[in-house]
Amino acid sequence: MIIFEKKGSIAHITLNRPEKYNSINQELAFAIQSALDDCAQDKAIRAIVLTGTGKAFCAGQDLGEIVDPSGPPLNDIVSKHYNPIVMRIRDIELPVIAAVNGVAAGAGANIALACDVVIAKESASFLQAFSKIGLIPDSGGTYTLPRLIGQARASALMMLAEKVPAKEAMEMGMIYKSVPDEEYDGYVDKIANKLANMPTKGLAYTKKLLNLTATNNMEDQLALEHEYQTKAGMTADYKEGVNAFLEKRKAVFIGE
Repeated sequence: MIIFEKKGSIAHITLNRPEKYNSINQELAFAIQSALDDCAQDKAIRAIVLTGTGKAFCAGQDLGEIVDPSGPPLNDIVSKHYNPIVMRIRDIELPVIAAVNGVAAGAGANIALACDVVIAKESASFLQAFSKIGLIPDSGGTYTLPRLIGQARASALMMLAEKVPAKEAMEMGMIYKSVPDEEYDGYVDKIANKLANMPTKGLAYTKKLLNLTATNNMEDQLALEHEYQTKAGMTADYKEGVNAFLEKRKAVFIGE
């Protein structure tokens, strides 16, 4: 269901149901959760790449599972499959890159958008497919998408279920980067390696603060910046960064 590989300090979680466009069923959902839990416990891992095999990143829910009388009910699919994946991505103290190799639709699109850095092939696309079958966007979509592109665009894309090519998604601020297909693999590796060699705790604190901006006022956020800047200033990587700057050399961060 997934290919889970660790290459040095980078973990690769690859959805591996290409014949189903990497649509998510119960087994795949639990496998993703387990891999993220493994990464959270492994101190050697400093960045995660989430991607798919074949033509799709992830086509969303496997609808065959929904209509299967022996399959999980829809409310369990949301509460036990998708919500835990999104919360793990947001809570894990590591940068998570969504490497979108093809179409990302429905829950697949919103799981990608929950990641810290989204890089897509130019040939890839994003689709809020839920309205086509009478459902609402899940996997954090109603939270994430309006904050990325504004409510007007998010509302239209969710209701009209229009496909957004990767380049357009980048231009509207939905994703970080759209990359020509022939440059995509090298670019993903470059960004993953860069993040894996940066001050991991500082990145984790940044992620924590970004998670809280939607519900805090300025005063609350300033107080948290004070708290977490103090914590960041106590890390070994901060000391290394300052010393490297003063000594005019490249910093060597250890993630501590």
